[in-house]
Amino acid sequence: MSTAHELQEALEEARDMPDGDGKIAELERIAAHADAAGDVRLGYDARIDLIDAYNNHTERWRMLPAFGWCLAAYDRDPSMFEEWDGEQLRWYHKWAVATLRSTPRVGLAQTRSALDDMERRFRAGGHSMQTIYNLRCKIADHIGDEPEARKWFDLWRTAERDENSDCAGCDPSRQAELLAGWGEWDEAVRIVEPVLSGVLGCAEQPEKALVAVLLPYLKLGRYEEAAKAHVRAYRRHRHERDAFPFLPEHLRFCVLTGNTDRAVDILAEHLSWLDRPYDDASAMEFAAAGALVCRLAASTERVVHRPASENRAEADLTLPQLGADLAAQAREIAAQFDARNGTDHQSRRISLWMSAEPILESLELPPDQPTPSYMAEPGLPPEGRDEVVAPLSVQGITAALDDRGDRYYVDEDGTVGGQWGKGMLTFDRMGEQGEILHVRVVAQRRLPADRLMEAYAFCNAWNHDKLLPKAYVHDTGQGDLILAGDITTDLEHGVAAPQLAVLLHAAIVTSAQFSDEVATLP
Repeated sequence: MSTAHELQEALEEARDMPDGDGKIAELERIAAHADAAGDVRLGYDARIDLIDAYNNHTERWRMLPAFGWCLAAYDRDPSMFEEWDGEQLRWYHKWAVATLRSTPRVGLAQTRSALDDMERRFRAGGHSMQTIYNLRCKIADHIGDEPEARKWFDLWRTAERDENSDCAGCDPSRQAELLAGWGEWDEAVRIVEPVLSGVLGCAEQPEKALVAVLLPYLKLGRYEEAAKAHVRAYRRHRHERDAFPFLPEHLRFCVLTGNTDRAVDILAEHLSWLDRPYDDASAMEFAAAGALVCRLAASTERVVHRPASENRAEADLTLPQLGADLAAQAREIAAQFDARNGTDHQSRRISLWMSAEPILESLELPPDQPTPSYMAEPGLPPEGRDEVVAPLSVQGITAALDDRGDRYYVDEDGTVGGQWGKGMLTFDRMGEQGEILHVRVVAQRRLPADRLMEAYAFCNAWNHDKLLPKAYVHDTGQGDLILAGDITTDLEHGVAAPQLAVLLHAAIVTSAQFSDEVATLP
């Protein structure tokens, strides 16, 4: 790996690797070779990919040196970079500052300095301060300075949004989390209503918003809504590894509403995730919520299997045994945060979590897996329905979307459609027998016609780096460009319901990502 061409080829191959230790090691190796060769641009590109890899592989604190290197390279010679590079750096600057709340391995003074530098750059570039207020609010809340956090919160809510702002569908959820932490139950529910009603959304919604209002719903006595919110959100979160930060709220909800067996089931199912958590903050909260479950469910005398991890042997633990381990882990991480912050806020917060008492003796939950329409055929044994291979049908598509909890419409011609993220998706049956599943996404963001070559470049880059969807540009002839994509799957021999669910989920997630990236174009 000595020539620039070989290094570039290696970088392209590394980008296609799955997230994990192997990808990180390869990108670090390429960055080192680029530095040795004096190739600043390649070193920059490798580190940008490293930032993504660190973020996706639950090692977010490791992005800081890479980000600092990229920022310094950009400052030294801005002429080497495109306008898009500057926009990407502003986005990653947010990530760098946000690591403070996710891990105690980052210094408080270091983070504040990075945020001050970020604000200076935003003001010089004429950007909105909305993102700056967002970050200052969250940092103040994290260290326990509620008056300061509320001051920044009001500025965050009223400042004008711009291209650097967080997702419009996710901002209300994050604000609701803060309001719930301050005991503002009514306001927490009110602020996410646009998300819950479908006015605002993204690929992570409404499940993220539903988790944010679980405790407010309970405190307000809206028990049926709380039960539905938990079941719907967990139906998705149980399968997504990056949903680990939401699991503590699911655990707390179950055990505080008398659903102790379900709480233990969830704890046991995801306990291994604690060995490779999303970040330190979510590990602390999961361990604290798990300790609460173990304390309140101790009378059930259940035993939980804990898998082996590094130097820890596998073991079958009673709830008191497991609870003691989890409580110790939660307290240790909280103490690390507090030592870094110079406060005792996290330790006090986690102690309150672990000492909580039930809100309700019992709360009936709706069915965890509602019976979709494809399982309604009479005479078919329940244990075999998931294995049935049947022709592609509108009912099968809507059943899969129902299981996900999605909102959608069905046209008279059988087209199923809806909005996911910043894109409109349609699901059609094509072919002579309706055997071909065709998914089309149209990004909400349109570009002016004079940016045609840029639009082509974006779609070509997407098609080179991504499998789904196939992206293309449509010139309306009326002065603007539509960026769209499609996914076609031949199901001539039929499809089983679980297989169709996987296909639709992949289509929705990748199409929403495509639309979101179109929205971030300059």
